[in-house]
Amino acid sequence: MTIDDYLSKINILYRTGNAREHAYRGDLANLIMTIAPDVLATNEPARVACGAPDYVLTRKDVPVGYIEAKDIGVDLKNKSLKEQFDRYKAGLSNLIFTDYLDFHFYKEGISTTTIAIAKLEGGAIVPIKENFDQFRELIRNFTSTVTQTIKSPTKLAKMMAGKAKLMADVIEKSLTQDDKEEKRSQLKSQMLSFQQMLIHDIDNKAFSDIYAQTIAYGMFAARYHDPTLPTFSRMEAAELIPKSNPFLRKLFQDIAGFDLDSRLVWIVDELINIFLASDVAEIMKNFGRSTKQEDPVVHFYETFLGEYNPALRKARGVWYTPQPVVNFIVRAVDDILKTEFGLSQGLADTSKTKIRKKSITQTGTGANSKIKEVVSEVEVHKVQILDPATGTGTFLAEVVKQIYKKFEGKQGIWSKYVTNDLIPRLNGFELLMASYAMAHLKMDMLLTETGYKASDDQRFRIFLTNSLEEAHPDTATLFSSWLSDEADQANAIKRDAPVMVVIGNPPYSGESANKGKWIMNLMEDYKKEPGGKEKLKEQNSKFINDDYVKFMRFGQHFIDKNGEGILAFINPHGFLDNPTFRGLRWNLLKTYDKIYTIDLHGNGKKKETALDGSVDQNVFDIMQGVSINLFVKTGKKEKEELAKVLHYDLFGKREFKYNFLMENSMNTIEFNGFIPSEKEYIFKKVDETLKHEYSRGINPIELFKVNVMGFQTHRDSFCIDDKKDILLNRLTNFSLDQNTEDSISTKYGIKSSSDFNIKKAQKELSQVDLGKEIITCNYRPFDNKHIYFDRLVVDRPRKELLIHSKNKENTLLGIGRQGMAVGDIQWCLTTVSKNPVDANVFRRGGVNLFPLYLYPETNGQGVLNGSVGRIPNLNPKIVKQIAEGLGLTFTNEKEATPNTFSPIDLLDYIYAVLHSPTYRDKYKEFLKIDFPRIPIPSDHVAFWQLVKLGEELRQIHLLESPKLEQTSTTFNVDGSDTVGKTLYKDGDVYINETQYFGNVPEVAWNFYIGGYQPAQKWLKDRRERELSYDDISHYQKIIEALKETDRIMKKIDKV
Repeated sequence: MTIDDYLSKINILYRTGNAREHAYRGDLANLIMTIAPDVLATNEPARVACGAPDYVLTRKDVPVGYIEAKDIGVDLKNKSLKEQFDRYKAGLSNLIFTDYLDFHFYKEGISTTTIAIAKLEGGAIVPIKENFDQFRELIRNFTSTVTQTIKSPTKLAKMMAGKAKLMADVIEKSLTQDDKEEKRSQLKSQMLSFQQMLIHDIDNKAFSDIYAQTIAYGMFAARYHDPTLPTFSRMEAAELIPKSNPFLRKLFQDIAGFDLDSRLVWIVDELINIFLASDVAEIMKNFGRSTKQEDPVVHFYETFLGEYNPALRKARGVWYTPQPVVNFIVRAVDDILKTEFGLSQGLADTSKTKIRKKSITQTGTGANSKIKEVVSEVEVHKVQILDPATGTGTFLAEVVKQIYKKFEGKQGIWSKYVTNDLIPRLNGFELLMASYAMAHLKMDMLLTETGYKASDDQRFRIFLTNSLEEAHPDTATLFSSWLSDEADQANAIKRDAPVMVVIGNPPYSGESANKGKWIMNLMEDYKKEPGGKEKLKEQNSKFINDDYVKFMRFGQHFIDKNGEGILAFINPHGFLDNPTFRGLRWNLLKTYDKIYTIDLHGNGKKKETALDGSVDQNVFDIMQGVSINLFVKTGKKEKEELAKVLHYDLFGKREFKYNFLMENSMNTIEFNGFIPSEKEYIFKKVDETLKHEYSRGINPIELFKVNVMGFQTHRDSFCIDDKKDILLNRLTNFSLDQNTEDSISTKYGIKSSSDFNIKKAQKELSQVDLGKEIITCNYRPFDNKHIYFDRLVVDRPRKELLIHSKNKENTLLGIGRQGMAVGDIQWCLTTVSKNPVDANVFRRGGVNLFPLYLYPETNGQGVLNGSVGRIPNLNPKIVKQIAEGLGLTFTNEKEATPNTFSPIDLLDYIYAVLHSPTYRDKYKEFLKIDFPRIPIPSDHVAFWQLVKLGEELRQIHLLESPKLEQTSTTFNVDGSDTVGKTLYKDGDVYINETQYFGNVPEVAWNFYIGGYQPAQKWLKDRRERELSYDDISHYQKIIEALKETDRIMKKIDKV
């Protein structure tokens, strides 16, 4: 077919007015094959529907280029095509985009040339003959492109990522197509196998992601072992995968075979092409040298992930452990095995122990067959090592390195030792397939470097499995035998192996989806009060469900089962002193003999600093502070005896911490040893004398009969606003909106959940007087807003706030329980309010509200304590104790009667005490971890002085004090009044380039309340907004209130 014939044919079709892009596909394929006779241009609708370009050009089954075609006349630079074109450009190195007339050529994602062989004129296709020769030459060059040798590891990682990303898209589209057609393809069956045996909540997108990465890294591993560089194929890859990884071999035999899903063939073969151009072994060898990285595998994988999906590792809580940390932990375990367990070879120990092992056997055949459980005694290695969150194998690789150092001058027996006494002891569990493949590759590369000669059939004991699931009985087959085999061998370790060392860096991911019955049952041990008899008395204990805690419990399970051993993890340091973890700490103290903790600090959330005020950095690129923890169980401790804690704090810059860990050992660190004191069992040493003095004070939880956490809407922007009329208008429009739920969700930024249903809320809101439920709330310090305060739209309005605060005459005292939440600044977690208070009135949340009075419920359920009015929310016994100590009489309401005091007086006294700088500094360590203890007043003169100062503070913080009416702060420059970038300079607070509040003291600008700096926070929350007259006056009051707070706090200390 000549170009003229081609244009003539498509012109006839075009002029009918009915043709679409599909109509021209056969003609373009014929034209390409005429110009390049040795090339096959294939268009398969099934592949195209699942993300493949319209044409795959192959020569002898090897892909040489791709063409994506759009309808004639379509603008190829239209923004609507950008996402698809970008995806192809990132994944395919030789590519044409065309509208059948205009052809855009791309090489490695970069535009190389554009040519048109025809144009549209007067409703017809008009040839541009002068371009025909050049077009033919361009097509011949396009189809004869020789792939350039890839020598750069960065280029290889990025090219792999581009192909893998495209492959993931193709796999996801194929699975979605299967779902629509209710088809059980081989691909869908594999996904269901993973869903049943590994990741139960996996969806099409997540499976596509891990499957694509696994194919990419399986190919990578295969090519690493390829001695014949000129050739490489799917079949060859299946042969080259090391026998030390039978699962990946079986998976690739599946991929290499004729049964590979036809929708995937083209993109898998495209991946083959980049490896054909790469000498992976040489690239990795040079990569390690050039980057001076001890672990080129991890560095390469990070480069790959950065291109493939930068958000992926954050979403999975996966952070690669710095080498100095890994090195220290492995050496520490080696030392402890020698000193505490008498194993002179430490991690290299080869001693054996006998265990009883259960297995299932079948006797007889047919109707006479029986299944029975058989128990046998077998001999295994004593020092079994397990990394339950192996990742890319960093910890297990370091164990190999440390052991190999002991074979200096004995390399002749190394291979035999590895085969007989090392591989049988190194165990790893990993859930993510790509990391799993990398761990195998890393172990393979490392052992090869040491001179190890592998035996033919010995596998590495790194398994694809979910650590947090219980071992189940051996299974004959499940959906896929290769996955079943992997699960069975992992189960054998979970069930039978006498694991002595559990080591690693488990994932940190808040309250995660890992909630299997087995691990959650084990976790119940941590959710009890110290002593293990009572349930943990916590309103919000979700942080104890963090994955890292589950892995601690998992490791403890193995050490308990073995009767002795070491759990060595690096994980978030919150468990060391967080009150919620007191039951966990007690349980650990009961289980182990010694607990070593090296707090590496670096908590960005708490803005931690070193003891001298200098910068403190994290050893990871994360906000969460971490600690190295080594839990040692020798079995020698008395049953009721608690473990000894040996603690060390390490502050400073990241490099300083790295150097410290590399240069020190367990023997050189000066640990602070102690037995934690009762109740909280904190893993840090405290001043017992000061603690005794402090603990004699009153706990507000005991003084106030009722307390409640701040409310949470889970949709603030919808049901809270600065202006009542705007909020009312929004809710009215929402209640009458007839659009689809998706449209409403997008418009209002909300979505249905287990606590909130859009359609139900619309119906109910349309039937009530919306204005009646809109009230004022205390949203942030000095920042009151309007809220629709009802369960219809507020997920957690808190029953106690609805009863005792909403439209009631009452005062709420707000206190934060954990001062550590605001970091190293002085404790400042207290406030007062006359309205319901948001949970985040303090930075990072956690306010507990103590109503001064309790009101009876008015819904027909009776009255409170027989009273029809309000009563004090105070413990009568404690009030009586205070009254007797002061020689005063307590009254339920404020009276002018001499020698009496009332609830508001007691609140003002507490408020003054909590604002004492001396009190805050003296008891700072205790204020970090629990509610403050209020000294019991005994001197009535000092009591009334503090009451007066507390009253002043309360009125100032409620912005009710007459002192706030006369402000010294100015606002003299006319302008837009719009808040832009704020700046504090020489007593002036600039809200934009020209306008500023003048005469603002630095103490007010930097003053903290609840972890916020209100003078800065209030403006920050109004960025890009024009301030009204009331706003400007309000801000001036805030500055005055902060100045007055500072003044009164100094007066309190004098009392």
